[in-house]
Amino acid sequence: MNPAKKTAILFVCMGNICRSPTAEGVFRARAQAAGLADALLIDSAGTHAYHVGEPPDLRSQEFAAKRGIDLSRQRARKVMAHDFVAFDLVLAMDKDNLALLTAACPPEYRYKLALFMQYAKHSAASEVPDPYFGGGRGFDLVLDYIADASDGLIEALQQFNVTDN
Repeated sequence: MNPAKKTAILFVCMGNICRSPTAEGVFRARAQAAGLADALLIDSAGTHAYHVGEPPDLRSQEFAAKRGIDLSRQRARKVMAHDFVAFDLVLAMDKDNLALLTAACPPEYRYKLALFMQYAKHSAASEVPDPYFGGGRGFDLVLDYIADASDGLIEALQQFNVTDN
């Protein structure tokens, strides 16, 4: 592989204002702490264009900030056809969004699609629940799940020697 090529990871939820930007922020911080940041390209997007150009939900920003994660510079965008080519992993927050990604993805790139929670080590949950219509506890739970799955993904990338691309 090209040593200059970064491993590209895209986190996806519905509107790209709660779960996926939180995953992008948390994973970026975890990757930095693990010394992998220079080997990775990290982004997030939504399956729907409801909030294109908007910053993450203020509650997502607030709860992430309590854990030292700044989401304020992120802006929502919709998944585009070229994302399936450009990204090595496209990780959905839930089964509904995974189904939408699978339907939109050319068959030759479907191997890149997965549920993010498959990397979690301490949670039996298969999905990151959408906290949008709930209270603060939902945003904390999302952060807990994302931190767990992020650590598992970091471990998987280290096992595949992502820095040796």
